[in-house]
Amino acid sequence: MPHVPRKRLVRLLTRIAISVIALLVFSMHVAGKPRFEILDRIENYLYDVRVRTTMPGGIDDRIVIIDIDEASQLELGQWPWPRATLAAILDRMFDHYQVSVVGFDVLFAEAGRADGNDAFAESFIARDVVTGFVFKDSLGPDEPVFTGALPSPVIGSDELADVTVPFVTAAGFTGSLPALQENAIDGGFFDSPLVDSDGVFRRAPLVQAYRGDLYPSLALAVARVAMGSPEVGLNFVAQRSGRMSGLELEAFQLGDQMIPVDEQAAVFIPFRGPQESFRFVSAKDVLGGKVEADILHGKIALVGASAAGLLDLRSTPVGQRYIGVEVHANLVAGLLDAEIRQQPAWSDGFEFFALLLIAVIAAFVLPRLSPLTALASVAIVLGVLMATNLWFWTAFGLVIPLASLIACTLGLGMLQITYGFFVEQRNKRHLSQIFGQYIPPGVVEEIDASGAEVSLEGETREMSVLFSDVRGFTSISEGLDARELTRMMNEFLTPFTAAIQKHRGTIDKYMGDCVMAFWGAPLIDEHHARNALLSAFDMLRAVEALDEDFAAKGWPSIRVGVGIASGKMNVGNMGSEFRVAYTVMGDTVNLGSRLEGLTKQYGVDIIVNNQAAKQIDDYVFRELDLVRVKGKSEPVAIFEPVGVRDKIDAATRSALKNYANALAAYRQCDWTTARQLFEKLAKQDGHLLYNVYLDRIDRFRHEPPPANWDGVFDHLVK
Repeated sequence: MPHVPRKRLVRLLTRIAISVIALLVFSMHVAGKPRFEILDRIENYLYDVRVRTTMPGGIDDRIVIIDIDEASQLELGQWPWPRATLAAILDRMFDHYQVSVVGFDVLFAEAGRADGNDAFAESFIARDVVTGFVFKDSLGPDEPVFTGALPSPVIGSDELADVTVPFVTAAGFTGSLPALQENAIDGGFFDSPLVDSDGVFRRAPLVQAYRGDLYPSLALAVARVAMGSPEVGLNFVAQRSGRMSGLELEAFQLGDQMIPVDEQAAVFIPFRGPQESFRFVSAKDVLGGKVEADILHGKIALVGASAAGLLDLRSTPVGQRYIGVEVHANLVAGLLDAEIRQQPAWSDGFEFFALLLIAVIAAFVLPRLSPLTALASVAIVLGVLMATNLWFWTAFGLVIPLASLIACTLGLGMLQITYGFFVEQRNKRHLSQIFGQYIPPGVVEEIDASGAEVSLEGETREMSVLFSDVRGFTSISEGLDARELTRMMNEFLTPFTAAIQKHRGTIDKYMGDCVMAFWGAPLIDEHHARNALLSAFDMLRAVEALDEDFAAKGWPSIRVGVGIASGKMNVGNMGSEFRVAYTVMGDTVNLGSRLEGLTKQYGVDIIVNNQAAKQIDDYVFRELDLVRVKGKSEPVAIFEPVGVRDKIDAATRSALKNYANALAAYRQCDWTTARQLFEKLAKQDGHLLYNVYLDRIDRFRHEPPPANWDGVFDHLVK
C-alpha cells in the first residue's frame, strides 16, 4: 500500500467520517428507527409538488357529483332533508336520468318520519345504491360501540386467519339505518383515518378491519359496483422492512385488476386536478329535472355536500379546502382506470443504495474539486436525483422517496465544501504564511493537494542550491542615487525571482544584489539539479532582456554569475528565539557560494559541481577544473553547461574534444602539448578559460608542481 502523508490521511478520514455519519443518520430514517419529522414534512411537500405538476387535468365526465349546495338548501330546506325528498331525488336519478350507480357521501343514521323512511328504503330496491357509514377509531366512556348497520364485508375473518397485516382497525361505527342498508347493494366508509402529520389527506385505506372482517371504503364500494361487483382479494409478498412478521400486503385484487396498496391496504389518492375536476350538479336541479340528460345518463353519481355549513372539507395536496365528496370521486376514477401510484417494495433498498452512493461521492469525489466545481457537482447530483425520481413517477407510477436523498446531498455537499473551504483553506493559509515568501503559489497548492508532510524541523536532504551575483555591483551602485539603485535592484531581482519560482525553486534570501535559492524542499524534487540549471538559464536571458531598458534609463548593463551545487544539505527553520528563517546550511551550500565567485575567474556565466552535472544527463558539460576552494580540503570538479545534448553542433563538439585533450595533457604535466592545444583553442574563440590555463602552464614551467601533483588548483580566496 502506498504511503499516505499523515495530514492527508487525517483529512481523508475526516471526510469519510462525515459521510459515514450522514449515511447512518439518514439510513436510520429510512429504517424508521427513528423517523425524522422534518424529513417527513419535506417528503410530503415534494409529493404534493409532484402531484400538482403531473395532474392530467380536465373533467372526468364518468362521475357526477350531486351537490347538496347552499342553493339547494335555500329551495329544499336546511339539511337533513325529509327522506321523502331524498327518495324523490333518487327516483329522478334512476328513472329519469338512468344513472348507473349512486353513492352517498352522507350518513343516514337517524330515523326520519316512518312513511319517509319506508319510501326512502323502497327507493333503494333493485338499484345500485351504495350507502355511506363512519368507522370510529376510539370510543368515549358512554359512547355506544355501534349504531345502525354495516354492509357485508368484502373479505371475511375466515380468509384472514393466517394473515398478519396492520390494517386500519375500527373500534366501532355509525352506520345507516338497517332498513336502508338491507336494501342497498353495498356500503362503504367515508371517514379519513390516515391523515398525515401535517393535516393533509394524501392516502386513503381501501378497507378497514372491524371484528376481524374487512369493510370497503365508499370509493372502493362504488367502483366495485360500477365494475359489476367482481371478487376482492389480497396479494402478499415476503416482508421487506422488518417492521412486522410474516407476509406484507402488496396489492388489492379487484377482479382482473391489481391495485397497489401499502401495508395498511391504503392507496395514494390519484387527484386528477384542482377542485371541480368533476361536474357538480345541484341537487335541486336534479329533483326539478333541470339537468341535461346526457350529463347524468349512465354515469356514476356521488351525493355529497359543498355547502359551507356542512363542513365537508379536506386539506389535500391540490387544495386546502377540498370538498370531501370530490376526494372520493378522484379515488373512484383511479380505481376504475387502475391508475394508482405505489411505493414499491424495493424503495427502501433503492433509497439506501442512493444514500450510499451520495456518501461515496461526497467523501471521495468532492474533495478533489474546487469549491465552485463542487457546488456545480452537487447541483448536477440533485438534478439527476430529481430527474430519475420524476421518471419513476411519470413512466411507472412509482412513488420513490426523495427528501432524504436531497437532504443528504445538500447536507453532505455543504459540509464537505465548507470543510474544504474553511479547514483546508486554513491549512493553505498556514502554508502560505510559512512558505508564501519563498516558493511559488503553485507549489503551495501542490503541497496542500498532496497532503504531504512539510516539516519545519531541521533535516538532511539531497538538494541543489543556487547563488547568483551581479558582477561589479559595487562600482555600479556608486554611480546611482539611492532611489535609482532601489528601482534597478527591483527590476532585475523580479525576473530572477520569477525564473526561480517558475522551476519550483524556493527563495532563501536576497543579499543585496545576490539571490540564494534551493530546490528539493519543502517538497522533494527528484529533478532539483535540472530545475536549478533551467532557472539559471532563465536568469541569463532576463539579464539580456533588461539591457535595452536599462540603457534607455541611463543605467549600466549588468552581468551575473551563477553557482549551482548539488548534494547533502540541512534544511529547516533555523535562527534564534527572536527570528527564524526556512533555509539551508552545510558544506554543499558553502560550495555553491564559492562556485558563483569562481565564474569571474573562469570567464563563464554558470558553474556547477560534479554531483549536479551527473544528475542532468540531457545537457553537455565542459569540465572547467579540479579545484580546492577556500574552506574545503577535498578537491571538487567544476563544470560549465554548454547546451542541450541533442542540439550541440559539430564545431562545438570538436572544440570540446580538443579542450578535453588539452586538459588531459595539462594534468599529465605535458606542458608543450597542452600549450599548443590551448593556444589553438584561444585563437578560435578567445575564451578567458584558455588564457587561464596558458598562464598556469607558463608558471608551472618556471615553478613545476610537486611530483605527486593531482591536477588540483587551490583557490585561496572566496
